Amino acid sequence: MWLWLALIFAALTALAIGKGLRPLEIVAKPAVMVALMVHLWMAGGVQGALLWFVLGQALSLAGDVFLLWPDRWFLAGLAAFLLTQIAYVIGFNLSPSPLSWWGLVLALIVGYGSARILRRLLSALRQKGQNALRWPVTLYGVAIALMLLSALLKLSDAGWGEESSLLVAGGAFLFFLSDLVLAWDRFVEPIRHGRLLNIVLYHLGQIGIAAGVVIQFAGG
Repeated sequence: MWLWLALIFAALTALAIGKGLRPLEIVAKPAVMVALMVHLWMAGGVQGALLWFVLGQALSLAGDVFLLWPDRWFLAGLAAFLLTQIAYVIGFNLSPSPLSWWGLVLALIVGYGSARILRRLLSALRQKGQNALRWPVTLYGVAIALMLLSALLKLSDAGWGEESSLLVAGGAFLFFLSDLVLAWDRFVEPIRHGRLLNIVLYHLGQIGIAAGVVIQFAGG
């Protein structure tokens, strides 16, 4: 039920942004993460790896609230989501995936792709005279790249089920894309319907991660 509620609130958030319904956005956007937190809590309690994912969701909730007013609270939102990525990395790596050639290839792809994106973002920040954001953006870029890699490695981890690994890998990739859209739209050049695309990718990513970890750690 709570996962369905998260999907409903995500759809309402997209509607609010698409139609400019600010009061609905203020209510629906935070409600998505609240529903996902309750989903994890009721499915498996707050213990082991699930503790870190619930903590990550709570930090995401804080970041969502801050970014409802991005011109005033952008750095606070960025800090909250940086801690979200750290919590997710810990949750994924309490039982680290075994070393393999597949993992090495993934690490090279994610590392190279993330470095190129980050270089472009830092160049845009320098050109716009926003040098104060260069270190926070760099730290966040490294953290979300590690989160994405940690989730993708579960695809070849024998300790993870096929469905759960696909969900967390897909969810992490969508989360990564959502932040890429947000950063590109804010720092490089405007993207048509950028805010709408960002929020849809973000919510689908968070829902995918939540669904996957519940299947993996709570068996449902």
